[in-house]
Amino acid sequence: MESSPLKACPRCGEPRILAPECPRCGVLYAKAQPRPVPAPPPSAVGAPAVAAPPVYDPAQSLSRNLSRSLEHEAAVAEWRLRLFALPGLLVGLWVLHAVLGNSFVFALFGMLLHELGHAVCAWFSGHPATPSLWVTYSGGRSSFFIGVMTFALTGLVLRGVLTRRDWMRNLGLAGLALQFCCSVLQRTGSPWPLRTFGGDGGSMVFGALLMLSLYAPRESALRRGHLHWGLAVIGGASLVKTFRDWWACRTNFDRIPFGLIEGVGTSDPTRLVNDFGWSELELVHRYNALGLVCLAVLALAYGLGLWRARAWRPLPGGAQAS
Repeated sequence: MESSPLKACPRCGEPRILAPECPRCGVLYAKAQPRPVPAPPPSAVGAPAVAAPPVYDPAQSLSRNLSRSLEHEAAVAEWRLRLFALPGLLVGLWVLHAVLGNSFVFALFGMLLHELGHAVCAWFSGHPATPSLWVTYSGGRSSFFIGVMTFALTGLVLRGVLTRRDWMRNLGLAGLALQFCCSVLQRTGSPWPLRTFGGDGGSMVFGALLMLSLYAPRESALRRGHLHWGLAVIGGASLVKTFRDWWACRTNFDRIPFGLIEGVGTSDPTRLVNDFGWSELELVHRYNALGLVCLAVLALAYGLGLWRARAWRPLPGGAQAS
């Protein structure tokens, strides 16, 4: 008798017997088909997984394009600010002061920084002082106040080191050096006219510093609240008013504000000439030299600001410089 080619049940694998059906699963041998062996997963045989095609999301694409557009507009606005703001503000205030003269607004802004200059110079010289609108009230030299200033400036240096803010650390170090010169060295030399000179001198120096707020970072509180415009206008008005007044004294010494001020006493130029022995020419030259230094610092900041923002410069066709 011829043996069947099937040695086992095609359904369950039970050894085949001489019968028409499987004793285990009951399937008829003649009709049974082998069960399909499931294919192993691709990872089981080492086949590389096929990445799913990317799904296009219109909302995500629109958001990305909008973000790029806003960044481009902000970069172009920053470039235009650095290109036009500082020279435009200086020229505008210069022309306005030439037309209006020492009007109330120019006198007010100039006097605010003038008295602040007196007070700051007094602080670094070891004298407690309180600035007001038209006069600065200061006391005698105080060792306790010198200690307070030293402690505050040292804390500023340590905070700059711990927070890795170089500008804060350098500011504290510069303050300590200035305090050493004004408070310690002043004891061994002749009296310094710094507190008196610091009135109009502070008006120009602090005016230039306030104008530099135009270059504050875009994410800073000054820029977010648009405070930089107000500070720049106040500083620019003070700088222009004071510098133009002393610039005019080069050719006309009669314009030097000698004399008495009601409720205050002798003016700063009178004290510098009478108490400290400055000549009129030295007085005019020193104030003008300080004003030119302030303008040179602003010009340097302007050039540096343009150089750092050169990548934001718009090119013809709406592109940006790389």
